[in-house]
Amino acid sequence: MTAQLSDGLDELVRAGQVSGLHAVVAVRGGQTLAEYYGAGEDFAWGDSLGVVEFGPTTLHDIRSVTKSVTGLLYGIALGEGLVPRPADSLLRWFPQFPDLAVDPQRARLTVEHALTMSLGVEWVEDVPYDSPANAEIAMEMAPDRYRYILERPILEPPGARWAYCGGATALLGQLIADGTGGSLPQYGQSALFAPLGIGSFEWMTGADGVASAASGLRLAPRDLARIGELVLAEGAWDGHRIVPADWIAAMLQPRLQTSWGAQYGYQWYIESIEGHRLVSGRGNGGQRLFVLPDLDLTAVVIAGNYDDPEQWRTPQTVLERVILPAMS
Repeated sequence: MTAQLSDGLDELVRAGQVSGLHAVVAVRGGQTLAEYYGAGEDFAWGDSLGVVEFGPTTLHDIRSVTKSVTGLLYGIALGEGLVPRPADSLLRWFPQFPDLAVDPQRARLTVEHALTMSLGVEWVEDVPYDSPANAEIAMEMAPDRYRYILERPILEPPGARWAYCGGATALLGQLIADGTGGSLPQYGQSALFAPLGIGSFEWMTGADGVASAASGLRLAPRDLARIGELVLAEGAWDGHRIVPADWIAAMLQPRLQTSWGAQYGYQWYIESIEGHRLVSGRGNGGQRLFVLPDLDLTAVVIAGNYDDPEQWRTPQTVLERVILPAMS
């Protein structure tokens, strides 16, 4: 199986069918089946790092896979009684905006609407992330990122429809920071990364010094795979409970359908591929954390095709043409 994975990856790379591929890690039953590291131009958010020779310890933007990690951190904090429950009013926890709380439509917002990206507000992220027309960039440029999110024009009732929204995750990040009394990276380190043995990470911040809960995390591929293994193990690691098992189940319960067909839980995608249940975190450029529970498999694909309309092809090709065939 290991040889089949390695040979398959090499063949795709030689054939030029996985453009921008930086790294692949596949782990099954706690055993690493394959690792691939390439070279290519890379960026930390918008800052060019030049051509990078990737290796096992090289940190890489995971972009919006960060959202899925934030979802895990929320679940840990919820189990500790540090954050509001999903059913709780959202604006209650942002008391600095009393003018928004008296709006009957906004008063209906709950934490769950942030977890499921169904706030019902105007939010456009389908333009490049170097443009102020992108709502996440506009949020980063706003004097108050949370007011920017919560005062967006209302388009529909909350909970009616999934609509991609980094602002929803930013709200969750603030709930975690407020509830734990520290920054999101500090809680991530103590509650998740250190227990998993992840010793090196970066969490990018905006101009206001606030860590981006939606897209700011940088991890080595091996360490991102550990997060997938944690999900496979229903929140347990090395005999210790890190995430409540009931949160893993709730987080991965399909709740709304995305615009492209997959289901969405709490900051994670859920779909089926070749008869297997697939849960995943997905990020700009081709970043993927794939978890296939019935195969006891975690696969990480890291790439550098940022803002490319065809960025999905590289990770999907690796999954469908190399990893899944090797499991049969």
